[in-house]
Amino acid sequence: MARKRKGRPLHGWLVLDKPPGMTSTQAMAKVRWLMQAEKAGHAGTLDPIATGILPIAFGEATKTVSYAMDCGKTYRFTLRFGESRTTDDLAGEVTAIHHHRPSDEAIEAALENFQGEISQVPPQFSAIKVAGERAYDLAREGERVDLAPRIVRVDSFLLTGRPDADHAEFEVECGKGTYMRSLARDLALALGTVGHVSVLRRLRVGRFTMDQAISLDELERVAQTPTVEGLLQPIETALDDIPALALAEAEAHRLRHGQTVALLRRHDLERLEAIHDQLAGGEPIALAISGGKPVALVHVEGAEVRPVRVLNL
Repeated sequence: MARKRKGRPLHGWLVLDKPPGMTSTQAMAKVRWLMQAEKAGHAGTLDPIATGILPIAFGEATKTVSYAMDCGKTYRFTLRFGESRTTDDLAGEVTAIHHHRPSDEAIEAALENFQGEISQVPPQFSAIKVAGERAYDLAREGERVDLAPRIVRVDSFLLTGRPDADHAEFEVECGKGTYMRSLARDLALALGTVGHVSVLRRLRVGRFTMDQAISLDELERVAQTPTVEGLLQPIETALDDIPALALAEAEAHRLRHGQTVALLRRHDLERLEAIHDQLAGGEPIALAISGGKPVALVHVEGAEVRPVRVLNL
């Protein structure tokens, strides 16, 4: 007999302003404990030194985590020139010193080569798996890990401040899998010096922003009050880029039971044309809704609507 999961059956997203010094998993576990939630997950790992947006999914929202991780993100970071570190951030040990400090003009000129689709080698200390093991585990054991470069997307890379010659502040808008530590390391090298990230803050993940965020300290104060569930964002918040397909209750009932729905009647044509226009050129995944509530993530092909992930709400 399966063991009953303990906790409250919450469904939705909480936007945490993660404090420094915690891993994303530690922060998620603390939030889950404070909320007494039955099931939780997080979308998009933040480094221990980093602060900012960490979306926490509860219950059926965990089925949409991968879609949240695919969303665009916004970061703000400070690059410390003159020191390279094992982790490419403040947490690592110094591996090299360089005395050159670039001018603002040189930085601005170099940024042009770090926008659009670029090739990037992830940091040695990263969660990428190598032969079944995390790169950071191998790096901690002293092994040199050769990580393959990957193509990432940087939509915007702006110099926003220069507190002193040793530091420069940046804001970045980017796609999935872009490492700020790698951007900082590679930019410093392109400028004829070395560097690492000394401050890192994530400001946005898709539609999750700082306006919705709550700190751990504040969550501890309100976690056991009746207002706490009002902090949750709807499940569909993570599905901003996925078109919605409205269904009748009878059609939704079939999807909930894992059955395919065929939209073959004349009045279905308008719904199908609209959804196919939105899906053109992309993955044929839509969010089926009924009565204003999400029902399932569905695969739409021709007139057939097949459930991919049913949301049991």
